[in-house]
Amino acid sequence: MKEDTFRHKGLRARLVEELVAKGITNRAVLAAINAVPRHLFLDSSFVKFAYQDKAFPIGAGQTISQPSTVALQSQLLNVGAGARVLEVGTGSGYQSAVLTEMGINVFSIERQPELFKKTQTFLPSLGYNRLRLFLGDGYEGLPDLAPFDAILVTAGAASLPQKLLVQLKIGAVMVVPIGTSKQVMTRIRRLSDDNFEQETFGECAFVPMLSGVAK
Repeated sequence: MKEDTFRHKGLRARLVEELVAKGITNRAVLAAINAVPRHLFLDSSFVKFAYQDKAFPIGAGQTISQPSTVALQSQLLNVGAGARVLEVGTGSGYQSAVLTEMGINVFSIERQPELFKKTQTFLPSLGYNRLRLFLGDGYEGLPDLAPFDAILVTAGAASLPQKLLVQLKIGAVMVVPIGTSKQVMTRIRRLSDDNFEQETFGECAFVPMLSGVAK
């Protein structure tokens, strides 16, 4: 296991200051970003850039989102410790770790077996034992474990994932990038069984959300 040194902690503190300057105000989110050793989630060739506000490839055609995006999505969830949150797209596990640091009960689903197997052993090795990881189709969600206090989608959906909407509690939100080549960060709130409201928070860029489990 690579070390988390005082230098790394100093770089994280500087990153947190950068996120505050970019409009992140949620203290739990900032504390979580400050706590998670992002450099351990990256391939060795990218480690020295780990605390720059950039996305990097992690294999299987996926990326680890830039910290400002992770922080924004986490802040938009607007949930506290103890909340049950479905994350669609485990990826490197970095977003999962940030949510877990916030005291959230994370249920994370990944369609890439390669990434699923890696995070299944890697996240517990960092002490993140409470979260539950699943190999499956993100568009289907986890209906047997629904409803959730919030849903966070970490890939760009071409359209609103309808099967996920019904897995929200009344009053709960789903944060999802919607679009094809470029997406718009969108927050959907479930007002009643069949009534939803939608807000948008600017353009973003994510890898596409795909259906099914990869071979």
